[in-house]
Amino acid sequence: MSPRLARRAVVAALLALPAAASAQNWPTQPIKFIVSQSAGGSIDIAARLIGQKLSVALGQQVVIDNRAGANGMIAGEAAARAPADGSTFLMTSPSTLTINQHVYKKVPYDALRDFAPVTQTTSIVFALVVNAASPYRTVADLVAAARAKPDAIRYASAGVGNQSHLAAEVFAAAAGVQMLHVAYKGEAPAITDLLGGQVDMIFGTAPALLGQVRAGKMRALAVGQPRRAAAAPDVPSIAEAGYPQVLVTGWTGIVAPAATPAPIIRRLHDEVVKVLAMPDVRETLAKAGAEPVGSTPEQFGEFIRSETQKWGAAVKRAGIVPE
Repeated sequence: MSPRLARRAVVAALLALPAAASAQNWPTQPIKFIVSQSAGGSIDIAARLIGQKLSVALGQQVVIDNRAGANGMIAGEAAARAPADGSTFLMTSPSTLTINQHVYKKVPYDALRDFAPVTQTTSIVFALVVNAASPYRTVADLVAAARAKPDAIRYASAGVGNQSHLAAEVFAAAAGVQMLHVAYKGEAPAITDLLGGQVDMIFGTAPALLGQVRAGKMRALAVGQPRRAAAAPDVPSIAEAGYPQVLVTGWTGIVAPAATPAPIIRRLHDEVVKVLAMPDVRETLAKAGAEPVGSTPEQFGEFIRSETQKWGAAVKRAGIVPE
């Protein structure tokens, strides 16, 4: 090695020391998880379950900061602008990281440039659900009513361009029906209005819906996958219902502000993976219709890029014009 290259190597090693030291001592203060959803939604459920365990493992409180609205963009912007010191992370869903850039003309962050992936935390079952008092007992009943009277079926979503919106649009296109979209500022208020009878259905996340189904307040007509879900074995798959092309699976994941030191990201990843391996965590997630993942930062980054392409194509198929 030449003297010049040797000097450069020494300088690089010295510059890396502060980051390594900070990661070794991290965390020295409470950690904030900005959650792109109101309390009670699928992302919030996962965040609180993981956050509680991390608080014990890391010796610092994990604070859940719900920033619902604008299809995750409020939370995304707050996280992108947060200090990149390991004090703030974003737990979010496909909408914030892979869909918004396709449905909005102005997004206040660049999902690929402004965030550093940490890990995909869960893979989530989607379910097509109606109020328990609804006359629709099967997917066929729902489709027949929608065909008989276009726009009579009102479906809720967690926001324009949200995965729940796209799932319902893909379903409507496959069934050849026209339904009326009612957008909400998050999954929880959409569920509240479905319970109240203000809307007729939602194609949303199982963790936020199955509790209401088990309580007898909602009726699940199908799950959005080829086979029945372990969390709801009595509910037909959307393929069984005659629509094998309507496959919808959600997910949650953690990202950090882009300049967060890599050793801190790796430490958080390792601790989250340990939490996801805990039997009680796995059991709780399974009952809710979510499966723990725990991918590496590199794997999650590649997954985000592939999901971005997939949902861009879905937005075009649904005919959604960027606002």
